[in-house]
Amino acid sequence: MTTRNATVAVIGAGDFIGSAIAKRFAAEGFTVFVGRRGGEKLAPLVSEIEAAGGKAFGRSLDARNEEEVAAFLKAADDHAPLELCVFNIGANVNFPLLETTERVFRKVWEMACYSGFLATREAARLMVPRGRGAIFLTGATASLRGGVGFAAFASAKFGLRAVSQAAARELGPKNIHVAHLIIDSGVDTAWVRERIREHEGEEALANLDPDRLMRPEAVAETYWALYQQPRDAWTSEMEIRPFGEKW
Repeated sequence: MTTRNATVAVIGAGDFIGSAIAKRFAAEGFTVFVGRRGGEKLAPLVSEIEAAGGKAFGRSLDARNEEEVAAFLKAADDHAPLELCVFNIGANVNFPLLETTERVFRKVWEMACYSGFLATREAARLMVPRGRGAIFLTGATASLRGGVGFAAFASAKFGLRAVSQAAARELGPKNIHVAHLIIDSGVDTAWVRERIREHEGEEALANLDPDRLMRPEAVAETYWALYQQPRDAWTSEMEIRPFGEKW
């Protein structure tokens, strides 16, 4: 592993996609700063990265808090220049419209849209003076269309997509690569498998098509490929889905 004098910050480093992205970039020699609510949950991820020869720092982070986001990214940048900021907060909740309270709608928007704006702005403030960097924002199927029970989630993801588009147009000429990645699929996690069991039954789970769900490692590989794009062929938005996904 060749150690790089650069950091990658992952906001929303959950147990699956966020962790996989962190491990992929750590394997390429980047120091990784990972943040999530309940930062103590990051200890296994940090230990795994370090055991593989990488370097990682875990932090508790409320991505809706302006001061915390700024401090988290500055800590990464103080360690070594911030090369990439990944925003990976989901907030995927399903509520019938008539049961969607004001509090639910506002919290989902804060988590999936407002916090993405904060991450983008604060990362850009560090990158623009140097004239380089990348900001990748994780979207979902709900970034493209609203489904039954997803008024809150889809509106927030639509908003995040708009933030990404505006930022890409504004920051691209400053040599900052901004991209929005639409994960149009269920991701192979314990939570998703449990939802399949609940809605489709034990037999459906036992006979699950191996091409139906997307592996977190495959998603991370896409982020790595996107990062390596030359600036004369940048992607500003990308949709990824497994072979078996209907769309």
